[in-house]
Amino acid sequence: MRTFGAVLQALREHQGLSREEFGDLVRFSKHTVASVELGRRMPDSVLVERAEEVLGNTGALRRAYPNLARQPGLAAWFRRWAGLEQLAVTLYTYECRMIPGLLQTEPYARALFAGQLPPLDDPQIEERWLARAERQKLLRERPNTAFSFILEEHLFLRRSGGIDVTRELIDHVLEIGELRNVEIQVMPLKRGTHAGLAGPMQLLETPEAQWFAYNEGQRAGLLVTDPKEISVLQRRYARMRSQALDLEESVRLLERMRGAL
Repeated sequence: MRTFGAVLQALREHQGLSREEFGDLVRFSKHTVASVELGRRMPDSVLVERAEEVLGNTGALRRAYPNLARQPGLAAWFRRWAGLEQLAVTLYTYECRMIPGLLQTEPYARALFAGQLPPLDDPQIEERWLARAERQKLLRERPNTAFSFILEEHLFLRRSGGIDVTRELIDHVLEIGELRNVEIQVMPLKRGTHAGLAGPMQLLETPEAQWFAYNEGQRAGLLVTDPKEISVLQRRYARMRSQALDLEESVRLLERMRGAL
């Protein structure tokens, strides 16, 4: 990524463009451009294509990009979504199977990895945790991105990893929920039915106001680009936000659950 960023910077400077000028042309912020050039952020395919057009269509960036896409620690079907996450101005997540990766603690994540089949070896577990920890930086490094999470109450009741791991997990979720750009709601067990029973979902909005959705199953993920399908998921998520506990009620429930451990 650092090498890719250095090439991008060299091509930009060869064209006599500042980061801000280049960002305006490719419709990304100068901060995103800087992060890519310094190797801190995975470039999105949209940025690569726009950069090629602006920087003379040398093909260098286009040919190098597929090598970057092989991100260690991320499932092949998830990598495109992970790239979009880095650009999102809005990111919605509903989860009913496990705490979302962006909110996991290391002990909780390692407990999940240890239970996977086929079994993972120690280097694979380490690789996956490092990739997940890198993604989690988005919550603090993108303060202008609005993050919303709806979590089923039973995710905490399962006590994955044990009581101590669950207690730390709840503390962590409560801490993240205090960030101004993060909203965390709990869907209580007493809610007998709600709009999300068909399964987990993620929705995001890009700086160009384009929406994408993502659904993941046992061994594959589905990136949704059809506006009609995304509209259905948006309506379901909006309904779930009204069906889940509000922010203050969610905090109180999590605090009670922690006290009962």
